[in-house]
Parts: sequence; structure tokens; C-alpha cells
Amino acid sequence: MGVTQVPEISVGSCDRTMPVIGMGTSADPPADLETAKAAILEAIRAGYRHFDTAFAYGSEKPLGEAIAEALRLGLVKSRAELFITTKLWSSFAEKDMIVPAMKMSLSNLQLEYVDMYLIHWPVRLSKEVKKMPVEKREYILPLDMKSVWEAMEECKNQGLTKGIGVSNFSCKKLEELLSTAKIPPAVNQVEMNPIWQQKQLREYCNAKGIHISAYSPLGANNTKWGDNRVVECNVLEEIAKSRGKTSAQVALRWLYEQGVSIVTKSFNKQRMRENLDIFDWSLTEEESKRIAQLPQKKGVLFANVMGPYDICLEIDAEI
Repeated sequence: MGVTQVPEISVGSCDRTMPVIGMGTSADPPADLETAKAAILEAIRAGYRHFDTAFAYGSEKPLGEAIAEALRLGLVKSRAELFITTKLWSSFAEKDMIVPAMKMSLSNLQLEYVDMYLIHWPVRLSKEVKKMPVEKREYILPLDMKSVWEAMEECKNQGLTKGIGVSNFSCKKLEELLSTAKIPPAVNQVEMNPIWQQKQLREYCNAKGIHISAYSPLGANNTKWGDNRVVECNVLEEIAKSRGKTSAQVALRWLYEQGVSIVTKSFNKQRMRENLDIFDWSLTEEESKRIAQLPQKKGVLFANVMGPYDICLEIDAEI
């Protein structure tokens, strides 16, 4: 079985190019270390070079083990062939805690640097929070955007990460961040797929030179926060049938044609490879038009993750 060559793109203030498809490592329920490690090694064999993790996923350690193993096996010649994204968890979203949190993630990953470090959500959680959803509204606090971003910039200045960015940020939150940032965010990783196309946010980010990375590109099917609305969408199924593709491949190709990068997650060997098979064909103008007209519905609700509090509902309404 051949290795798919994934195209790479420049992303804003990041010091290196990023493969346009990354493999996500968030599993619900979390995968055990050996299962996750085996899946990551299989993904490297298939051609994935970008891996997306987060402190909150508990997948930094298995990813670190898999990278070390891939180097030992010669699946990649050097660390520099891989692009690793991880994320700052909200419990550490305070100026003095961010560099230590970044170093903790690097220790988990057994790496000297990551390629992209993102603020996971635009809130801070108090130290009382031990589980999700959060038990009390007062445990969810606004980010001190200026000081938090200064500490993110410090991570980049210290060489702990090649790029810094955000996740789940609305136009309004980005506007606030950009008003004081010395280094603008390279990436905003948000939910995006044919059923949640993020047109307004994409326009804003394009104008500001911020690259959009799409998570839940297939609607996070088989998770407690997702459903089958993308993979079983009639329009996508019809296009897929006429092209001899899967509806997942049609959704991923559509995203690629929008100029965004994609974080897709499958631990299934066949689907893993299918998800990479989107580069040697394209959608017709008519097919793209049909996808653009699909009714829109947001899938990932912050209020479901953190709790049904006003601050969470406000974030959901913004993004």
C-alpha cells in the first residue's frame, strides 16, 4: 500500500508549512495507550504527517510514544517531517501557567518543540474544576486576553512552538486578541463541515490572514457530541454515488477546496486511507453549488461540553 503525499501550506505567523490534513487523536471514550499508538503508527504508514492532540484529550503521551517508535522503525527519517499541534487547556489559561503548561505537554510528547500551540477554548477554568461539565457557573471565567496571548507569544519566542493560534474563537474574540497581539494567531481551529460552513468567520479570518483549520469535518459521527448529519446527508451521498467516492471523501474534498486545513479522526485502517484520497479529483461547479446551499446546523455546543451557563451560551451564539 502506497503512502499518500499530503500537500502543505503556509499558515500566517507559523515558522513552517503545515500539511493540509491532520489526524485527530481525541477519542470518545478515550482510547487506551496501545490502541492510540497503533492507530497513529498506521496513520504515519498511510501518509499522515500532521497530528492534532491536546492536553485535555489525554492523547499526548500515546502520540509521543508513537513518534518515538516511528523514528525507531524508520517510518519517518526525522522529527522535522512531522507537524504536531497541541492545545492549552483552560485550567492553565493564566499568564504565569502557560509556559509551564506548554513544557508539560512537551514532556508528555517527548519533544523539544511542537509546530502549533493553540488556546483550546476562549475561557479560563478555576482550579476547582475537576470534571466536565463544570459544576458551578463561577468556575468559568473570561480570558485575560492580553496577558494570556503575551504568554503564548513567549512560548514561540522561547522556541517551544513554531506557531501559535487559537481554537473556537469567534470574530469578536479574534478582534479583541488582535487589538494587542504582537504576533497574530496563525490558526483558528473551529468546527467546520458542509453542514456548518462558517462563511462569516472564514471571510473575517481570510481578511486578517488567519488560517482556518476544520475539526469535526465529518460531523463527529459516533461521538456523544456529534451525529451522522454529514456522512448521511442526501446531497453528499448523491454526489458520492455519481463519482464513485464516499460521502466522507466528498465532504473532505469540499473543505479542501475552501482553502482550509482539516483535522479528521479515524482509527479504522481503511477509512484512514480513504480520508487521504481526496487530492487527485475535484468537485464540479454544480456539485459545489449544491453543497453551498445545504441547510446549516451547528454540531459542537460549548454549553454541552462545559455546562448550560450564560458565558457558554454566549460563545455558542458567537461562533
